Amino acid sequence: CEEIKSITLRCQNFYKKSRDTASKHTFTKGGENFSEIHRFQPEISCRHRENLLPSVLLVVKICSEQATGVVKRKTRKNFPSLVKIFCGGIKMNMNIKMPDFDMKKFVKDAGSTLSRVVQLTEEKLGTSEKTEMDAHFEHLTERSECTRTWTEKIVRDTEAALIPNPANRVEDYIFEKIEKQKSKRLSNLEYLGLDMIEGGGEFGQDGPYGSALIKVGQAEQKLGSNERDFIGSAGMCFIQPLKKFLEGEMKTITKEKGILESKRLDLDACKNRVRKARSMLGQQTKDGISPEAALEQAERDLRVAQSEFDRQAEITKLLLEGISTTQATHLRHLHAFVESQVRYYGQCNKIMNDLQRELASLGGPQPYVPVAGYEEDDELAGRLNSVDLSGNSGYKRARVLCSYDAKDGTELNLTSNEVIFVCECNPPNSDYMNGKQGLLKGLVPKAFLELLDD
Repeated sequence: CEEIKSITLRCQNFYKKSRDTASKHTFTKGGENFSEIHRFQPEISCRHRENLLPSVLLVVKICSEQATGVVKRKTRKNFPSLVKIFCGGIKMNMNIKMPDFDMKKFVKDAGSTLSRVVQLTEEKLGTSEKTEMDAHFEHLTERSECTRTWTEKIVRDTEAALIPNPANRVEDYIFEKIEKQKSKRLSNLEYLGLDMIEGGGEFGQDGPYGSALIKVGQAEQKLGSNERDFIGSAGMCFIQPLKKFLEGEMKTITKEKGILESKRLDLDACKNRVRKARSMLGQQTKDGISPEAALEQAERDLRVAQSEFDRQAEITKLLLEGISTTQATHLRHLHAFVESQVRYYGQCNKIMNDLQRELASLGGPQPYVPVAGYEEDDELAGRLNSVDLSGNSGYKRARVLCSYDAKDGTELNLTSNEVIFVCECNPPNSDYMNGKQGLLKGLVPKAFLELLDD
């Protein structure tokens, strides 16, 4: 190749200048010189010329380094390896497949992009017509946008409700993206429970306050553990499916809508070219193309653009119609989320009821302090017609002889040796009394009680 010859001559001249500056060393040694490169020229075809650039740069770099070494050290011992390196580099690069660059495709894509920009600009200025979709398609598009918007809001608000701390949400997001196992993070209730247990140990487990702190701390730890389990289950059954919908189906719909918009711009641009070509009939053109040929080409392009637009519109319409099925799936996930909430709050209610009974069994004149306004908010108030909710007046202490399971919501669950407050029903009932377990009130059977106060 002529390029190899030119490179060879330049390398020889470069070396000669370095040689004359340093000493009268010869360029060759042992019969090896740059002329050996010419032996490889017939092996190089024109289709490999684009692969020679790395070898050319390698030759220039090595020549520069070796010539500098000649000037400094007045030696040429490393030059025989230059020919082998150069020829080996050429052979090596001949086997490398460079990426093909299609100039025609590039020019075509650039022209299409420019045509779309011009068409969109004319539409914004009101100087060009725009192809409108049918009412059904517009309705499907609006419904998909509404679904996407409200799904994003629901996911964001659910995450904020489950994990109020934004720093924790960011941390979870980062660990999710890098697919790394995150460390176990205690909840606020678990931290509270730990401090209560440690404080109860410091105050003394034998004392009433210390033992109560330990019991409450253990209950708070259970609540915190249940909360963490609830957050995990809610994320699995509700948040993750919605996120998967947004990142999967919704992104696909958005992508196809973008392609449809591009096809629509191409179609409108072709329509404008057809109208322009028809207006040029009977006139002379400067480029030498007859108006009839230009019109025929424009109509052919219009038919192709129309078919591509119709095909893309059908694909996008099918995806938009699938939103109805997606909403039915989201409804099942919503039911699963509600079930996890019911299970979580039921477990919390059980833990607190057990805690109240444990604290009541500690005894004392009045181990609980009534909460203001509780009576008005009690859901049992409408059903407990015979229960007196007027403060603690008339209540007496009673010990539970054996455990008792409530038959309905009007009765209280009792634990053996538990101390509760009771009073007579109004009107009096021969089998039941009004019972009070901390903040809970209901009917308790007299046969299971032993009055402690006369």
